[in-house]
Amino acid sequence: MSMNMGNGGDEDINAEINMTPLIDIMLVLLIIFMVTSSAAIESGLDVNLPEVNAVSDKTDAILVISLNKTGDVAVQGEMTPMDVLEKKIAAKLLEMKTTSVILEGDGESPLNMTMAVMDIAKTAGAKTFSIAAKLKD
Repeated sequence: MSMNMGNGGDEDINAEINMTPLIDIMLVLLIIFMVTSSAAIESGLDVNLPEVNAVSDKTDAILVISLNKTGDVAVQGEMTPMDVLEKKIAAKLLEMKTTSVILEGDGESPLNMTMAVMDIAKTAGAKTFSIAAKLKD
């Protein structure tokens, strides 16, 4: 004894979930994540970059070494003491399969410290160096 509330037919109820809108949303979120994660190079230090009139837009795999005005050094965002800096840079260059380094130095950092970090990176296997800067307004 069942009660039929329809218009007299034995129609099956379609209870499938339409996956197309869910897939569309996930693809949009994936694209947003990919764009924002590749555009942000995190250094791990508060660095005030010097200003220049033109910058390079190189996009290959590059190791980022940061130096702030107090002399703290970070390799790919990880704080690194000077005594293990060469080993850390050599390991990261091998891991990233690159020989390119970007030095992200604070405009107020001492030049002798910058040169010391570049010398350590060269000893660790870096071949090409770039200095990070921001465009003047």
